[in-house]
Amino acid sequence: MPQDLPTDWPAHARVIGLDDVWMEGDALRQLAGIAREPGCVRAVGLPDLHPGPGVPIGAAFAFTRGLRPDLVGGDAGCGARVVGVPRVRHRGDDLERRVWEATEGPAIPDADPAALLAATWSGGARGLGAVPGVPDSLVALAESEPALAPLSATPPDDPELGAALGTIGGGNHFLEASRVGAVVDREAAAAVGLRPGGFAVLAHSGSRGLGAWLKRRWSGQVLDGDAWRIYRQELEGAVRFAQANRLVLCWRMLGALGVARPAAIAGGFDVVHNTADTLVVDGQDAWVFRKGSAPAGLGQATVVLGSRGAPSHVMRGLGEPGCLCSVAHGAGRRYGRNDAVSRFKHRYTRASMQRTAVGSRVLYDDNDLLYAEHPDAYKDVASVVAALVAAGAAARVAELTPMVTVKR
Repeated sequence: MPQDLPTDWPAHARVIGLDDVWMEGDALRQLAGIAREPGCVRAVGLPDLHPGPGVPIGAAFAFTRGLRPDLVGGDAGCGARVVGVPRVRHRGDDLERRVWEATEGPAIPDADPAALLAATWSGGARGLGAVPGVPDSLVALAESEPALAPLSATPPDDPELGAALGTIGGGNHFLEASRVGAVVDREAAAAVGLRPGGFAVLAHSGSRGLGAWLKRRWSGQVLDGDAWRIYRQELEGAVRFAQANRLVLCWRMLGALGVARPAAIAGGFDVVHNTADTLVVDGQDAWVFRKGSAPAGLGQATVVLGSRGAPSHVMRGLGEPGCLCSVAHGAGRRYGRNDAVSRFKHRYTRASMQRTAVGSRVLYDDNDLLYAEHPDAYKDVASVVAALVAAGAAARVAELTPMVTVKR
């Protein structure tokens, strides 16, 4: 444990960390508060735990009753997609220029936004193949995605949500081209398309406005029965849209790298950070709410995100029940965004932050976001990963070192 816990700490709450993984007291108090809610049978704070608006981020909770959409939050469907490619056609200044061009403007300007929303809400990324105006290269990637059963719930009547498909969003979301660094488990790495000397595309984004729409509809409620079933259908629609969003983002970066075709891709995976899943906990069926944490079932590929100045870590889940089959979704914030801006704005120049300690380039539109998401605003991702390994939550597979990070 990174620090002593209060004497009234709930017995079914656990924090995963090591001595060098700092955790804010407010986050621990939030975790304990949720653990005391009726129906909570387990609460886990991952090493990236930090305070959120009422619910800590970097946590997983198991409930048998009193189900709360707030434990998913307003970033429903947020997650990460990794795509492995053995080789790329463009690097350096040429790649930077191409990435800038590839991420400008709408991703699919010739498609009807309402049709994009309806297709991806229902069919996820594969649904893109049925929408007129979607480029052939994107259709080819979408056709490799799994077919999904239709949903009974319908998306909101707001075409602007569809227009956001293929956009990153704010906060800690990003799109990145990476080099494959140290490979610890070659077999597990190869299974998801990663190999020594190869490359990867990494997208961290969510369902854009759909998460906020869900929050407006369900915030503050405790659900069961029909209401819970309706919310679950709507949450699933948001998750499917988010997964499609990440595929479109990866397609944009793959185009900049000159490899936007199935034959150039060796593999990949997608994980969802903010959602609700079923799990058997202590012999009883429970709903597990992940709030900024990544699934890590036995043998499941997952990724702990670094910052633009530190590698991300691909890992293999070990299905540890004491961790609710979850791992940290990233390094976790040490400073809030406003605090980070005030701390770093007078310490670093904008020019200095366009290149990072690992040699990557940063493309951005928002000056304040550049400071708010500075690597120094985050915990040490290597310590976070070490804590997960020590807890038996996951095993190391490979590192992804950023080459170009986009925050637009």
